[in-house]
Amino acid sequence: MPLHLERIKWMPSPPLAPDDGPIDLAHLARMTLGDAHLEHEVLAMFSAQSARLLDTLASLPAEAAALAHTLKGSAKAIGAFAVADAARRLEAALAAGSDARAALAELGEAVALARTAIDAMLRRP
Repeated sequence: MPLHLERIKWMPSPPLAPDDGPIDLAHLARMTLGDAHLEHEVLAMFSAQSARLLDTLASLPAEAAALAHTLKGSAKAIGAFAVADAARRLEAALAAGSDARAALAELGEAVALARTAIDAMLRRP
């Protein structure tokens, strides 16, 4: 039986480790198809959402794991991979029944760095 090989168009994958600081700009551009207005919109939405979620997570409510999961997905979508990793660690700590305060603090720091970068990006003309 002959082997059928087909050439497929190569598509770049996201980097394993972001190199653009708190927001991977190349990933963000891919996700927004290079539309600067859309980038601005999703960054503003993420900044507001992450602040709200952190405020809610501060008391580690019963739904904290679901909130961390939501933040993880949103962070991955815009290229805030450090936030996504920290949210994943919080989600895992909560699932394991571990003390989640250190993971929550780490998430807070990652979100603060991402929001500072986003604020700077949103102020650019």
